[in-house]
Amino acid sequence: MIRIAVDAMGGDHAPAEIVKGAIAASQVLDAEIILVGTPAKLEKELRLRNANLSIVAAAEVIGMNEPPAQAVRQKKDASVNVAIQLVKDGKADAIVSAGSTGALMAAALFKLGRIQEIERPAIATEFPLPSGKVLLLDMGANVDCKPIHLKQFAIMGSLYAEHVLHIKNPRVGLLNIGEEKEKGNELVRETWPLLKAAPINFIGNVESKEILRGKADVIVCDGFVGNLILKFAESLAGSVFKLFKEELTRGLLSKVGLAFLMPAIQRLRKKITYDEHGGAPLLGIQGVVYKAHGRAKAQAIKNAIIQTYEAASKKVPEKINTGTFN
Repeated sequence: MIRIAVDAMGGDHAPAEIVKGAIAASQVLDAEIILVGTPAKLEKELRLRNANLSIVAAAEVIGMNEPPAQAVRQKKDASVNVAIQLVKDGKADAIVSAGSTGALMAAALFKLGRIQEIERPAIATEFPLPSGKVLLLDMGANVDCKPIHLKQFAIMGSLYAEHVLHIKNPRVGLLNIGEEKEKGNELVRETWPLLKAAPINFIGNVESKEILRGKADVIVCDGFVGNLILKFAESLAGSVFKLFKEELTRGLLSKVGLAFLMPAIQRLRKKITYDEHGGAPLLGIQGVVYKAHGRAKAQAIKNAIIQTYEAASKKVPEKINTGTFN
């Protein structure tokens, strides 16, 4: 049975929503879910339990605004530290946290370490397409990158897309301002030949307008650009639905039409909201590490745990270890 440690104290809605999500995931997965945090607070939320849920105590919490590396070193009994220690000790196969991204990465690096040939771990995020998904990385773990880092991101992303997203021979694109290999800044121009020579199905440059058109299965960029895309996409989705609501409630006829359109609108919202996509893997770590959204509620946590289960069952770090990165 796969064992997943959940940082129950991390995130804006911890521990209540984290516990709810863990309970929901435990009802659909053949996995042991280990809630890590303050026992008294967790017991208060555990109104529905089963044999696959347990609690491991952690006395401290790392806040979103604390210096990540410093907090991880100083707060040895923080929930994220204890959860990752369970993975290191072989008492869990993976970890999910909605807490500080920096703290999660720092704890994972300090305790689990990098895959040997990977210089920088990367956060990979799935974006929905009309049919299928596209994987973007890095989404914010590394704001300053070198060409070799983007090459390693591309190879890790390709392996993840193949083994977890079940995409055969995934198409890998380099995010740029134009299709020609001469376009872009120094980073992407120097990365292009590295990806061309890498053991991946590299299709060349991909412009931002093509991210959601299905041109590539994996798109690579530095973490600064990736995080801008991620935050803009989240904001855009919310704005679009707000505009729908305003326009479709202006008059009686529009309100009648809204009643018929609402099921389709709700299906669309469900498809693009981060609640449905749960978490993002931190690739390049010697362990399965997933970051859930800081504002994640129960549904998002449930789906993050399900994604983590899938990655752990496919032994993603071992698959990435088979890649050729030099």
